[in-house]
Amino acid sequence: MSQDDLRSELIRGELCEMPPPSGEHSEIAGRLVSLLRAVAANEQRGRVFTDGGVIVDRDPDTVRAPDVSLFLTERLSPTERVTGYFEVAPSLVVEVKSPSDRVNQLHDKALMWLNAGVDMVWVVLPDTRSVDIYRSDTETVTVAEPDTLDGGDVLPGFRCDLADIFGRPPTPADQSSREQSAADE
Repeated sequence: MSQDDLRSELIRGELCEMPPPSGEHSEIAGRLVSLLRAVAANEQRGRVFTDGGVIVDRDPDTVRAPDVSLFLTERLSPTERVTGYFEVAPSLVVEVKSPSDRVNQLHDKALMWLNAGVDMVWVVLPDTRSVDIYRSDTETVTVAEPDTLDGGDVLPGFRCDLADIFGRPPTPADQSSREQSAADE
């Protein structure tokens, strides 16, 4: 891959390159953006962003880019232009596990977000169709299908079925259809 194909974050002054997200990762993040905007933006309670750099620490600098972030209006004005990195922590951060991520890395990242002032972190795990919800370094709850995900006190009124995030689970008929298509080629 060329350097143009890689995303990067600045961690303690060091540039760390990452492969671009997979299709599944992008689709899940996109669904979450739509679901969160339907409540936050439509009710003018906040703004939702994807991949926006957030300054987490200074000297040495750390700039991370969550997959999805929600800034409530008390943290970011509805009309404020953000032409650089965010210098205030989001209210909610969503990290979607990519095939190249390890769960312990995502756990550490969730704790980093909390230490930076984020109120709640959702770590979305496509393989298990579950979401780990972090409220503090000692409070983690996991929700899995058929449960619902809610915004708690960060975004009251937000609720969605996990199937709305992950999509319809594949059926045995879907698998047979894919195998038949592959055999026909």
